[in-house]
Parts: sequence; structure tokens; C-alpha cells
Amino acid sequence: MRILPHIHKIGLVFLLALAVVLPSVARMGEAAAAEPDIQAEAAILIDADTGRVLWSKNGEERHYPASMTKMMTCLLGIQLMPPDAKVTISQAAASTEDLPLHIARGDVLTAEELMRGMMMVSDNGAAVAIAEHIDGSAAVFAERMNEKAQEIGMRDTHFANPNGLTDPNHYSTPHDMARLAQYAMKNPVFRDFVRQKERRVTWIAPSGKSLLAKNTNELLGRYEGMTGIKTGWTSAAGGCLAASAERQGVHLIAVLMKAPDETTRFSDMRKILDYGFASVTLVKGPTIKEASRHVWVKDGTAARTVVRPPTRNENPRMPGAEARPVKGTYDVPAGISAPDIEYPLLPGEEASHVKVTYDVPAVISAPVASGQVVGRAILTYDGEEIGRVDMVADDVPEGFSLGSWLVGLFERPLSWL
Repeated sequence: MRILPHIHKIGLVFLLALAVVLPSVARMGEAAAAEPDIQAEAAILIDADTGRVLWSKNGEERHYPASMTKMMTCLLGIQLMPPDAKVTISQAAASTEDLPLHIARGDVLTAEELMRGMMMVSDNGAAVAIAEHIDGSAAVFAERMNEKAQEIGMRDTHFANPNGLTDPNHYSTPHDMARLAQYAMKNPVFRDFVRQKERRVTWIAPSGKSLLAKNTNELLGRYEGMTGIKTGWTSAAGGCLAASAERQGVHLIAVLMKAPDETTRFSDMRKILDYGFASVTLVKGPTIKEASRHVWVKDGTAARTVVRPPTRNENPRMPGAEARPVKGTYDVPAGISAPDIEYPLLPGEEASHVKVTYDVPAVISAPVASGQVVGRAILTYDGEEIGRVDMVADDVPEGFSLGSWLVGLFERPLSWL
């Protein structure tokens, strides 16, 4: 008879346990947000800092990129033209299809005004004018665009023009466009160009000519945390959009291609970004001190330099990449200190499964430019790579120092350390 009270107690404990566990299980289910149901034929969502793919729908599928192409044109323009360069509109530029800036043959604008206007209203002739100013013709500039695409790691992209007008040899994928957007958004000048909702663009000639440009990205100012980037539309490409947004330290980049109309691309993008912010947990990785590495330098004025993650306002450069001319500066916010490495996790993942390794050479050669990419921090989850963070060097001019000379003399054994 005494067994019954014990059974009642065990039953009570069991019920209390269920009361605690079941709500927890429900919360875990709620944490895994439903995947976005979109109408665009192809799309991708990545973490802007590490490049990790967070979600994809036909992300490697080839489509026309339309005016998202202008991300590359603008990036190269920033790198190769000073802001006050005088760009004259040619007949070829003035006769290009779709000119919402209302540029005309003989008009003169600074490079900065023309690029800002191009990115805001998506003027196709402005892209031609930028290409002609840099390389003499749009065709030669397209070759430069393709070289840059290879440098960035765009694996299935080919550019035939600087503006994205339909051409069978002009194509890309959502993943490649996301790679381009991630690379471009590391440039503080580019970020400043694409975040503005409206701005008055002014001409040098005709004197007094100006136009109030309103950004074609309708999510700017309407979607929390929206920071850019570029719309696209042609009848062949459908609706295209590369977008970036930031909330509470989480930086997302999403690209969609071949939406059925211009309006749907924005509603689709909301769904994609909502999913990202609902799903991603940002986890702190190595601190900047833990991530920093010292590398030996030969043929330089110093024998060692520090290699570290870049600051948010530092534009990482690949070795040998062309630098923007030094005369003239773009007005952008001052740089901030280099951040600790942080990485995104999806529901059900645990930080203990993430490993960070460093692919950094033991010896590099001067000259080394400040912000030059010399290696990467590689993030893996259960052995599978999920993202990378550039590791950049501090400035070391070419020259002579005894220490650097000794580094060159003992380069081989130093590389074994």
C-alpha cells in the first residue's frame, strides 16, 4: 500500500519535468526560422564578414546580372580615378539606352559625381563614360572587369560591358555577385556611395546643371539596417537586387536574380534578410590580439610586420593590385580599430565545432602596402570550410635594413619554422 504514494510522487516529478522541457523544445523549434519562399529564380544569402553561405536557392545558376554589373564598374572607378577627375560624356555614352541622369554629349562631371549618380539612378551611359575615361573604350574596360572578377574569385562570370545591358556573353550567378558585393563593401568609399537614399548630383559643364538623384533601391530607409547596394532590371534579366543590411553586429549580403517584376525583387529580399537575421547567431572567435601574426619581411626597411584582420574602413588589396591615384581623396568616415573575429552559426550548430586556422606565409617580400592581403583566417565546422577572413599587413617600404637582409639570407629555414 505504501507503493502508491511513491508512484504519485514519481508521476508528479515526471509531469513537472515535462512542463519544463516542452516549452524549451518549442523555443528550439521557433529558433529555426522557415526558409524564405520567394519568386525569384535564383538567390543567395551570405555573411558579409566571412562569406559563409547561409541560404541558397539555385545560387550557382547562371543568369543575366543587369545593372548589378555596375558594382564592378564603380569599384574599379574608385580604385583607378581620383574623385576630382573630369569625365567628359562622349557620343557613345550619350547615345546609350536608358539615361536617367540626363547626361548629354560634351557634359563634364567629376568622377565622384558621375559614379554616385550612376549607382543611385543606374545610368547606363555613365558606366560607358567611366569605362572610356579609364581604358579608352567599353570593350577594353570589360577585359579589366573580367581580370578583377578572377582576382576576386568569381568563378562563373563574364562581363561584356560596363552597365549590364543584355548580351549573351554577359552573365553571372548569385554567388558570384555576392562575392563581388562582399569585396566591394569592404571599400569605405563604395559603401558610402551605395547607402545614400538621395543626393543632388552636380555638373562642371554645363555650369549650374544638377539633378536630384533618388536611389532605385527602395529598401533604403524602409528596411531596418539596410546599407545598399544595387538594383538591376532588363526584360531578359528580370528583377535583380544585391542588398546588404546590418543589425546588432550581424552583417548580411543577399543577391537575387530573375524575379518576375521590379516590385517582387524587394518583397523577396525582405523575406531573405528576415530569414537571415532570425536564424544567425553571431559568435565571438579569436580576439584581434589572438588573431594577429608576425611575419618576416625581406628586402624591406623592417624585418617583420604584423598581419591582422582588416579594420571595417580598410580596403583589403591583393598583392600587385592597382591602387587608386593618390591625388584627391574621397570624403568617408575615419577608420576604426581592427575588430575581433566573429562568425555566424545557424540553428542547431555549436561553437565548439568551429576551428580557426591561419594560412599566412612565414616570409613575404617588400614593398608591402598597408592593407595588402597576405593570408587568411580559415573557419571550419566539423572540418568543412564555412568562411574566410582576410589577413592584411602593415606598411613596409622596399629598402635595406640589416634584419631584412638577414631574413632574405635565411628565408628557407625561416619558412620551415
